[in-house]
Amino acid sequence: MVWKRSPFPVTAPNMKENKMAKKGDWVRIHRVVLPAEGRNPNLPADTAKVPLEMWVKGTLCADAEIGDEVEVETATNRIEHGTLVEVNPYYTHSYGKFVPELIQIDRQLREILFGGEE
Repeated sequence: MVWKRSPFPVTAPNMKENKMAKKGDWVRIHRVVLPAEGRNPNLPADTAKVPLEMWVKGTLCADAEIGDEVEVETATNRIEHGTLVEVNPYYTHSYGKFVPELIQIDRQLREILFGGEE
């Protein structure tokens, strides 16, 4: 199936714009499932004013570029469609930068709980 290019603005931190993704690549796609005006009026106001969105990872079903509308096959063998936003997605969160005070806290806790560093 051929999809048209999406007007949805995308960013791909690990891929240059207009770079081709190949069939079978592990990718992440984005799709607006329900626009804000279609949301249930019983939702809290801040929730109701934004669209319901989904991001899905899977293997690309055909060659494409970032921003193209594509189909992917998920790990559970579902076929989903959406805007290609990232190739080889990975987690970028961390526990933050090193905090030197935690070493002193660790030593104090070991002394209190176990009577030493071992």
